[in-house]
Amino acid sequence: MSNTDHNHIEVGHAVPIKFLTAICCLLLFLTAVTVWVSRYDFNEINIAEMGIIMALFVATVKATIVGLYFMHLRWDRPFIGFIFIGSILFVVLFISLALTDTMEYQPEIIPGDTPAVTAAMDKLKESR
Repeated sequence: MSNTDHNHIEVGHAVPIKFLTAICCLLLFLTAVTVWVSRYDFNEINIAEMGIIMALFVATVKATIVGLYFMHLRWDRPFIGFIFIGSILFVVLFISLALTDTMEYQPEIIPGDTPAVTAAMDKLKESR
């Protein structure tokens, strides 16, 4: 057999359809959890940022599952998984820094409209 013979087919690994279906169902369930988190009012327990934190956590879990099973990182070389986990950690670091900065200036934000904006809106409503 020569080096130019390309009739052989190389398969890395086979994943059963039942396993992929179970992973898909898990991802759909986590999508439903994300929708539920977006509709739940966390202000009742005095944690306004909890909705964002929960949504980011669920998104991170979903991205990890997609990377591990649908992108086949689970069966790839460990270095590739290390790069993937490092990327996720950097994203978490950058988002946490952005949230920290946002929470720092939160007390300075005036709730509702200022008196000048309210007066301008009332004047606009009267002119109609």
